[in-house]
Amino acid sequence: QVQLVESGGGLVQPGGSLRLSCAASGSIFRINTMAWYRQAPGKQRELVGSITSRGSADYADSVKGRFTISRDNAKNMVYLQMNSLKPEDTAVYLCYYSAYREVYWGQGTQVTVSS
Repeated sequence: QVQLVESGGGLVQPGGSLRLSCAASGSIFRINTMAWYRQAPGKQRELVGSITSRGSADYADSVKGRFTISRDNAKNMVYLQMNSLKPEDTAVYLCYYSAYREVYWGQGTQVTVSS
């Protein structure tokens, strides 16, 4: 079992920044992929960015150049730095962990971008 706990969400004005954190605990495989997804009301869950345990990152086109995903393997943490936030970034952001055939999700943290 792996537990994922997100933090750092909140209300921010357009153009502002937020940093999300995800703490992983439990039976974590050394080789894994962690990611951030988001889900807005009435929309499908979408991948925001992913990062392998080696540090290889990938992003959705909608956030490239604005968001940065990073991780600290020693602390079992993954982060999402979000800059130049737009109202359309408003969603619940969920942390994701995958290793071999196991997949786990966090509960999510709300990000609201509004003036």
